[in-house]
Amino acid sequence: MDPVIQLVELGMPWTGLDPFIFTVHHVDDYPEGNEFQGPAASLAGRRLGMDFSYRDGWSMYHGDSVPGFPQHPHRGFETVTVVRRGYVDHADSLGATARYGGGDVQWLTTGSGIMHAEMFPLIKTSEPNPLELFQIWLNLPPHSKMVDAHFSMLWSEEIPALTPRPGVRVEVVAGELDGHRPPPPPPDSWGSDPTADMAIWVILLEPGAEWVIPGAVPGVNRMLHGAQGQNIGVGDHRLAKNIGARLHPEAPVALVNDGAETAELLLLQGRPIGAPVIQMGPFVMNTADEIQTAIDDYRRTQFGGWPWESPSPVHPRTSGRFALHVDGRTEHRELQEI
Repeated sequence: MDPVIQLVELGMPWTGLDPFIFTVHHVDDYPEGNEFQGPAASLAGRRLGMDFSYRDGWSMYHGDSVPGFPQHPHRGFETVTVVRRGYVDHADSLGATARYGGGDVQWLTTGSGIMHAEMFPLIKTSEPNPLELFQIWLNLPPHSKMVDAHFSMLWSEEIPALTPRPGVRVEVVAGELDGHRPPPPPPDSWGSDPTADMAIWVILLEPGAEWVIPGAVPGVNRMLHGAQGQNIGVGDHRLAKNIGARLHPEAPVALVNDGAETAELLLLQGRPIGAPVIQMGPFVMNTADEIQTAIDDYRRTQFGGWPWESPSPVHPRTSGRFALHVDGRTEHRELQEI
């Protein structure tokens, strides 16, 4: 069996297969940071507040001094933010806050509603601050659309990183590989349902490296996304950056990196939810009436309000990786890069 059903061009964002709504791959070559942890470079000519220009290799997005996404609402789905390089400062209307990066993953169930901010602090003042992350929008089934919002962290030290063959690294964010499992997703996540057969894997292949992705169970959607690399063999097909391959779930998939640079691939797998998807901006529901209710609820309640002094909170430069959870529990990790 040819393991590839179809090759597709990945736009911006990357279109997903149920249960995945879409994925955004941010790669920004930020310069040195200034005293405010913003770019130590002129912002003249940028449309601050709406800068997706990628000018000089980076964007400010909705930030005006520090790049990122100040407070904004969500309802009805989950964000899974996989940070490959750089750091993210998180704050939300639940009262949780964090600085994470360098291989960490934040898994946020937005459920009945939450506001959060995602800022990209440029903590290094004498060298560039490259940022790379995947943000995956994962749908919630109808019975979980209005669950309580939930903030959780998967630290890089706890995420299995396997080397099944020389030159191959597989980071298992969700699912299982060779008996290795990461910490569980949030309790109301589709990924916590054992019948969902969820997998989120980041696969790195050095030049010349080969590996076979094992087959999965019947009935799941499986998509391989090219994030880096220009000559990657996927069975008898060729994958490159911003090209995706929809895969037959049961078929093992032979990979080989015939390019001159390390290849980076993102595998997303899950059993489809099969419910209607109606999206309007930051809200993902099942009907148009539910979308209107989400808008009305947000206008009325602000999803709990905003407990932070700034709409774009950034932690001190000296902060390590940490998370303050809703229950007051604090976790601390050292800054690191992968």
